[in-house]
Amino acid sequence: MYTLYAIPNCDTVKKARTWLAEQGVAYTFHDYKKAGIDRATLERWLSQKSWEELVNRAGTTWKKLPDTDKPTDTEAAIALMMEKPSVIRRPLIEADGQIVALGFKPDEYSRAFGR
Repeated sequence: MYTLYAIPNCDTVKKARTWLAEQGVAYTFHDYKKAGIDRATLERWLSQKSWEELVNRAGTTWKKLPDTDKPTDTEAAIALMMEKPSVIRRPLIEADGQIVALGFKPDEYSRAFGR
């Protein structure tokens, strides 16, 4: 079973959810705004991707951060992602502890989900 980590009102997430529905891919939705994110999950992701890949530097949350609050290492990135999960690149889809997809690109989803 897949878990999609995101916030529901993000346009990219909406596109990804539409694609998944059209392809019949079942998943559970983890809403960062309601459920947050824990350190263990972030550490699992960071064993697969760098913090630079996980942090969305193009998003509004990042752009509003003062430079002094922007992380320069993994530990600072974990603290930021726990405090402001909307800074995590989305959507992130995981299955069995492994990141299947990060962001949304139809071609990459087709490969990742065998569609």
